[in-house]
Amino acid sequence: MVQDTLLDSFRAGRRNYTIFQVGKATLLRVSDAMKLKKTDVFNLDGTVKQTAFIHDQKTGKGNTLYLKPVQQDLMLYHAWPIQQNMNSELLFPSTSRPDRPITDRRLRDHVQKLSGQLTQKTNDNLSTRNDLFNIQDKKSKIAKQKIVKSGSNKDGIHTNRAIKRW
Repeated sequence: MVQDTLLDSFRAGRRNYTIFQVGKATLLRVSDAMKLKKTDVFNLDGTVKQTAFIHDQKTGKGNTLYLKPVQQDLMLYHAWPIQQNMNSELLFPSTSRPDRPITDRRLRDHVQKLSGQLTQKTNDNLSTRNDLFNIQDKKSKIAKQKIVKSGSNKDGIHTNRAIKRW
């Protein structure tokens, strides 16, 4: 559900999805992920490197990124900036200013929008599931009970009793 929402609900859905995947796989801070360059991740022939080495912006420490878990996502993403006519050395350029990375603020806006959409989809799914459960529950109760006249009791009053059919 997250993948479909990210890819389909934003103009830059492929970029946003790849940021999300790279962030999950590498555990980079947003500021460090936004500063990645294509040359950090891709070889000259366009293939994805096995590892990348960067210096964390906040701490200045070296950090080795293992890219194998996101290799397929990066390969799919590789052609996206070219298709969007965004010629940039940055891995995740802004759509309005390709010479700059997407800003932290813009990424937060996308995450908030995504969160709202996922919450709505989840609520819709739960509502539908609950409606189906309630219908099934009512059908089940009706099917399990069969009213049968049992004659009269010792006072001569006719009674009904429910017989459960299993």
